Amino acid sequence: MDITGRVQRLHGIMRQNRADIYIVPTADFHQSEYVGEHFKMREFLTGFTGSAGTAVFTADEAYLWTDGRYFIQAAKELEGTPVRLMKMGKPGVPDIEHFLRDRLPEGGVIAFDGRCVSLGDGKLYEQIAAEKGGAISCGKDLAADIWEDRPALSKEPVWELGLQYAGEDRASKLGRIREAMKGAGADCHILTTLDDICWTLNIRGNDIEFFPLVLSYAVVREDRMDLYADASKFSGELREELERDGVVFHPYNDIYEDVKALDEGATVLIDPARLNYSLWKNIPEKTGKVEMRNPEILFKAVKNPTEIANIRKAQLKDSVAHIRFMKWVKENYDKEVITELSASRKLDELRAQQGDFIRPSFEPIVSFGEHGAIVHYTSSPETDVRLEGGSFLLTDTGAGFYEGSTDITRTYALGDVTDRMKEHFTLTAISNLQLASARFLYGTTGMTLDMLARKPFWDRNLNFDHGTGHGVGYLLNIHEPPTGFRWQLRAGEIQPFEDGMVVTDEPGIYLEGEYGIRLENELLTRKGPRNEYGQFLYFETITFVPMDLDAILPDMMTEEERRLLNNYHSAVYEKVSPFLDEEERDWLKKYTRAV
Repeated sequence: MDITGRVQRLHGIMRQNRADIYIVPTADFHQSEYVGEHFKMREFLTGFTGSAGTAVFTADEAYLWTDGRYFIQAAKELEGTPVRLMKMGKPGVPDIEHFLRDRLPEGGVIAFDGRCVSLGDGKLYEQIAAEKGGAISCGKDLAADIWEDRPALSKEPVWELGLQYAGEDRASKLGRIREAMKGAGADCHILTTLDDICWTLNIRGNDIEFFPLVLSYAVVREDRMDLYADASKFSGELREELERDGVVFHPYNDIYEDVKALDEGATVLIDPARLNYSLWKNIPEKTGKVEMRNPEILFKAVKNPTEIANIRKAQLKDSVAHIRFMKWVKENYDKEVITELSASRKLDELRAQQGDFIRPSFEPIVSFGEHGAIVHYTSSPETDVRLEGGSFLLTDTGAGFYEGSTDITRTYALGDVTDRMKEHFTLTAISNLQLASARFLYGTTGMTLDMLARKPFWDRNLNFDHGTGHGVGYLLNIHEPPTGFRWQLRAGEIQPFEDGMVVTDEPGIYLEGEYGIRLENELLTRKGPRNEYGQFLYFETITFVPMDLDAILPDMMTEEERRLLNNYHSAVYEKVSPFLDEEERDWLKKYTRAV
């Protein structure tokens, strides 16, 4: 059954269930950014494979909202289907809220699977329906019967992240969480976000491709932590260790009934942005509720000394692999057949040589030529192309080591590229270096600092349609809240930088049908001097891979910008050269020379 057939069948099911609008977000029961195969319903119904998007079906139409990272990709993938692309944030394109208010008929019904919709969104849909004298229907996955060969939930094993990597045991973490609960006046705390649960218990799994997470819910109480997960995925030894630390196991889906039994005199701490709507509906009305951001979010974003030491090791390992890849691809692209897919495999081979490599930390983006303009492009046998001279190769890839996760983007000039291409590359390098050099007072957020990266582009009436950077998890999600760099306000991200936070710095420029450029380093937030003005902070760059000098125009840079580039390249050589052989060191000298 093709996409048209699936949409038509869904419309029929909607009529049978008297649903005027049906909403399918990109989500599992845990509000995860990336989801396991079982939860890719939006992809199944629309054909759009990107990681972010929401499908909305009216009585006889279908729409997909996605952000600027995916405009080009979505347009290609939706071509020939009945699904209409809605480019979020673009002039004349309504957001989902305004669309629903406009299109829901009087007395109409908005339907959705409440397990896959956040509390905040569920309340919004409830409000919109009430304004029209209608209702919501959230107890059924209307499309479940259409997906006949739907993958089952993962049964992959769970493993423990040792203290030499985690740096803090679960008893200490649970103690901090309980202190936060006490401060908020809560008796228990419902956790549904997978990275928060895995961080708290120092466990990792394999339930989502590329992300070592475990499908689970948890309820933290004063004397125990109830864990709702498939216990068969835990070894007997790990289960015993967790039970000794006060963890009580329950079947995965039992939480929906168990929360109904919460004491009406109790007070529960919940994060409305991360709790699904169905779970919230099952909490007794008379149970007290404290709505605030999960305390684990900030706890895990501020890396401890052990994590920081390990992250430095992981970054060096990945930098070595990237430098060897850069040398290999620039020397061999015109001597042998190298494609996007084979280049991606080569990079992983080089990473695996570094030791303690587990897996890529996200789906690799290896894009040549015009594919580089697709911000989150994924190469496939159908789209794979050979690398040739005269254009850019963009690699946005990461590694999961026991010492942490990495996220590095480099763009390489293969052969001779035009002056215009070099101008855009140089502009991107300037943007990256300007942001990395920031010094700022405590209390500063990424929205304030984002201007440092965008100014070189905005001065030339240019822009890039994605955030400039995001927090990075420690062998968890590669995109980790609550911090990041962006110029547009996003709920939940008004978070000042703290000493120990890791964030990416990844400006870029994308010309549809021509090429894309992005340069990404990871930055570690560090304390600077404290004086009468307050506590100063700065960023330490912890990624050490050259910015391709074959695409740099030094005359386009100011003296200060050249100094920043030269200082960075000096650090690259100093940090990485001890791990290279003589031939590799000589090559690296050329690509880290002063300009």
